[in-house]
Amino acid sequence: QVQLVESGGGLVQAGASLRLSCSASGFPFSNYNMGWFRRAPGKEREFVAGVGRDAVGRAYAEAVEGRFTISRDNGKNMVYLQMTSVKPEDTAVYYCAARGAGYGPNAAAYDFWGQGTQVTVSS
Repeated sequence: QVQLVESGGGLVQAGASLRLSCSASGFPFSNYNMGWFRRAPGKEREFVAGVGRDAVGRAYAEAVEGRFTISRDNGKNMVYLQMTSVKPEDTAVYYCAARGAGYGPNAAAYDFWGQGTQVTVSS
């Protein structure tokens, strides 16, 4: 059974740092590219960051470039999103997702999704 379980969300003040984690099971994690997406209240789901199988190739949305870092640990079946200098507009439910080919922003290309973790940034 495929499972992606996010954790690490919470309420933080603007300018703080936060690290989200995603634990994967039920599929060959090291064969999949991983991504983080988010959905803010009243908005469409949007791509945040993606990382290739080898943890070398990465992609970021312009809104988070330079502030967020995606990483993965294939030995632990984990993917992370380190968030720094967070802003109120980063408030959203954050989801991790897995896909077989590529790690870009096309949500429809992702095969597996987690349930999400809420991040709220106060001003």
